[in-house]
Amino acid sequence: MFPDYDVIVVGAGHAGCEAAAAAANIGSKTLLVTMNMQTIAQMSCNPAMGGIAKGQIVREIDALGGYSGIVTDLSMIQFRMLNRSKGPAMWSPRAQSDRMLFAAKWREMLEQTPNLDFYQDMVKGLLVKDGFVKGVVTGLGHEIRSKAVVLTNGTFLNGIIHIGEKQFGGGRVAEKAASGITEQLVSLGFESDRLKTGTPPRVDGRSLDYTKMEVQDGDEEIVGFSFTDTPKIKASEQRCCWITYTDQKVHDMLKTGFDRSPMYAGRIDGVGPRYCPSIEDKINRFADKERHQLFVEPEGWNTVEIYVNGFSTSLPEDVQYAALRMVPGFENARLFRPGYAIEYDYFPPTQLKNTLETKLIRNLFFAGQINGTTGYEEAACQGIVAGINAHLNGNDAAPFTLKRSDAYIGVLIDDLINKGTEEPYRMFTSRAEYRTLLRQDNADARLTPIGYKLGLASEERMNKIRQKTENIANIRTILKEASLKPEEINGFLLKHNSSQIQEKQKAEKILLRPDIELSHLVDAIPALKEQVKNYTREELEQASILAKYETYIEKEKELVNRMSDMENLAIPQAFDYSKLSSLGNEAREKLNRIRPQTLGQASRISGIKPSDIQILMVYMGR
Repeated sequence: MFPDYDVIVVGAGHAGCEAAAAAANIGSKTLLVTMNMQTIAQMSCNPAMGGIAKGQIVREIDALGGYSGIVTDLSMIQFRMLNRSKGPAMWSPRAQSDRMLFAAKWREMLEQTPNLDFYQDMVKGLLVKDGFVKGVVTGLGHEIRSKAVVLTNGTFLNGIIHIGEKQFGGGRVAEKAASGITEQLVSLGFESDRLKTGTPPRVDGRSLDYTKMEVQDGDEEIVGFSFTDTPKIKASEQRCCWITYTDQKVHDMLKTGFDRSPMYAGRIDGVGPRYCPSIEDKINRFADKERHQLFVEPEGWNTVEIYVNGFSTSLPEDVQYAALRMVPGFENARLFRPGYAIEYDYFPPTQLKNTLETKLIRNLFFAGQINGTTGYEEAACQGIVAGINAHLNGNDAAPFTLKRSDAYIGVLIDDLINKGTEEPYRMFTSRAEYRTLLRQDNADARLTPIGYKLGLASEERMNKIRQKTENIANIRTILKEASLKPEEINGFLLKHNSSQIQEKQKAEKILLRPDIELSHLVDAIPALKEQVKNYTREELEQASILAKYETYIEKEKELVNRMSDMENLAIPQAFDYSKLSSLGNEAREKLNRIRPQTLGQASRISGIKPSDIQILMVYMGR
């Protein structure tokens, strides 16, 4: 019934979709197995993509040749560039999506992808022989063979849903959990544990009073996520979101359900996300806060369903409903469905190589929440890396990896495999030590050449980035050569509260002033405007960033170069750290367990001290 495949991807969430698309687009005959073909790429939690650091990840996926950025642009109902008041390293795109359109566009793109087949069934086990994965076994009893398998099971592995004192099996509400895989992997020597995540109630938007809320409009200019020419909505067509707040009355009502809360009654063993806590966790941990912000987000163009962002909860339905109706604007709210918590199995990611292949079983890859992450974006970027490497492994090609200085994707994977995680891992800009290099605006310059070499990014995309790079260099030359006279620039400087000049100055020197933006400068100087009129907003913005932050960028590049020696110093995989008596017990135990591939990776393992690295360097030198 089934042919042999090069790659089988298990699960069609965000990680699975990117993994399947990547493997198939590079040339592997790929099978995507999912328990429900109607929920491919479903947004299980909030209908949004991007955000702080997450937006950078989506742009990186797009630059490599993934689909997430294109699908987001095609399905967005609102766009905002977060952190515009800060430096460009912090700018992060975020889109509110149409939940149903997002999933439909993903499925449409996958169905148009050559080399990709689909099958609806539950995978209950793996075919493993002599330390290699050989395929999967399905719930209907089919054995499907392949060279590589990518597991992207999300929250479905032995998932249990909690609502107050009620609990039942499920990977999402109204969808059954998956069993068998955890038990088999543990029998093969893998370590597993439990994590928890949650989702808020959904309400009928027709029952809300928006006059009691703050309006949150989208940006006047829609930048979007994809570096392709994917069509985007007009700024004037965007749907608005709203902001409201809890208060002490809401908190007091929520507390009445604490005795029936699965979190406080001890029925949930898994650790929840630190940076996206439930509302009951927030009012408990931050007892001094009189109110908490709630984001009221529409689920799409043609639905009245509203997502109550910030009100994630697993309290009993009656308590959720009563507390929600005390929130300003929600006095007459009608509930579509209650919030709930879900507990599921994951595998501590220190059991993976930096390709996301498992150390115990060759050609078996893990991506997404199975590795302890949270968020669509974190899952999707792991998916594309796992999909690429599943293809490369099957063709005996060199592995694909990204360093911490290459991409936020590289930071995420490096953190996971070296530090592990005991709570759902979420990406932040603060996790990246080279974030001035890893901006959202230059993701194409950083990663499209890599995607092109892999066969994911097209010749057209590569030519586009070549032209863009050339244009940015031309703009910088114009700025360095254009001399501005006091009489033509001082009025502009006075208007922007900047000190006037007494003699001619180059345009780039004026641009270095923190209160001067290139777009304003160009508009004020007709001769300069004429010289740059054929360049895009994106090219002008990037030229401005490179000029303003050149010193910081060069310092980060120097730091990368200094660290590269340690990153390139490979440690033999069979190295026995227990022989080094000069290392402490903790260092020996962690190094033997995690088995870092380079000295740089070893230096980032939690508990490894600089003195331990010096001992290893001396030994490697010998």
